[in-house]
Amino acid sequence: MKIYKYLILAIVVSLTACQNSSDEKSSENNNEEATAESQELPDLSIYHLPSEWTTQNNENITLEHLKGDVLAVVMIYTSCKAACPRLVADMRNIQKKVSDEKNKNVKYVFVSIDPETDTPKRLKSFAKENEMDSDQWVFLRGTEEDTREFAAILAVSYKQISPVDFSHSNIISVFDQEGVLKYQKEGLGEDDSETIQKIEDLSNS
Repeated sequence: MKIYKYLILAIVVSLTACQNSSDEKSSENNNEEATAESQELPDLSIYHLPSEWTTQNNENITLEHLKGDVLAVVMIYTSCKAACPRLVADMRNIQKKVSDEKNKNVKYVFVSIDPETDTPKRLKSFAKENEMDSDQWVFLRGTEEDTREFAAILAVSYKQISPVDFSHSNIISVFDQEGVLKYQKEGLGEDDSETIQKIEDLSNS
């Protein structure tokens, strides 16, 4: 009788081991599929860039952290007294005119061209001063090399003309949820209706 009991126990253990093995293989396959999906980005996606950035909340992220949202992006520096305040105003106006429903899928991103001055603490203060202290507003600071690389992708040129001043392009860029550049508007105080329409169209897709 004991022999039969041992045989039954052995069979149960064997079946359990087979099931666990099958579950592990299934889990591995699911993980591989998830990894493959995350790697299937368009060739022109900015999410391929390996650069690391620090936010106004002192969090270190890669650009892929922003994947899944439509992005409206500008490059500024917080000590600017001329063009940047107008760029900030343009971004605020765009955000206000995009519908609340569409804005749920949009991030408004400011990338500093003066990372030496624009520390996370300074970016946080700037965000609060401009009533942009919510998750929808993202301020980024990177290395000088990564900043130059990103500016080149946006066709934004900038040059330091004094210890505290830069000359720079005034361009608002719109990216889709996969990080592909879809639209750009250059200039300050220009008609923003086309920018708003593009953001809303992309947030539907």
